[in-house]
Amino acid sequence: MPKAKAHPDQVAFTFEPPVLDERPAVLAGLEQEIAGVVGTILASTPMSREEMAARMTELLGEPISRAMLDAYASPARTEHKVPMSRFFALVLATKRHDLFDPLVRKIGAGLLVGDEIKTARLGQLDRIIQNAREEKRKLAQTAPLIRSGAADV
Repeated sequence: MPKAKAHPDQVAFTFEPPVLDERPAVLAGLEQEIAGVVGTILASTPMSREEMAARMTELLGEPISRAMLDAYASPARTEHKVPMSRFFALVLATKRHDLFDPLVRKIGAGLLVGDEIKTARLGQLDRIIQNAREEKRKLAQTAPLIRSGAADV
């Protein structure tokens, strides 16, 4: 499968470590923020709302309508909170993972998509190699030669 092109309004990934913030009411207003993200997705994605709803319907196996999407995008319509499964389906249908990342950062996480995980693994392997080299250097300072059976030179 060819790699999807970046969305024209794609928000760049930030390499700043997310902060784990557990203060009281730190997530207050999150529903309105999610509604705002839904609105941004609806307004900035080249797909029509009917196309988004149809794709979400396919992904979830349940009917999703344009009217539902409009209701989810309205912060004032508090009785129409977006179920997480539908929010995930909207993100997947529109490939707007970039707008999901700031939301997960609120809980101290960051979002990598698809093969981006390989980049994180490369960084981990570099750290493992660096630690092994440091251990080797320290060990070499005190490690004796192993008996070879011949007269040591």
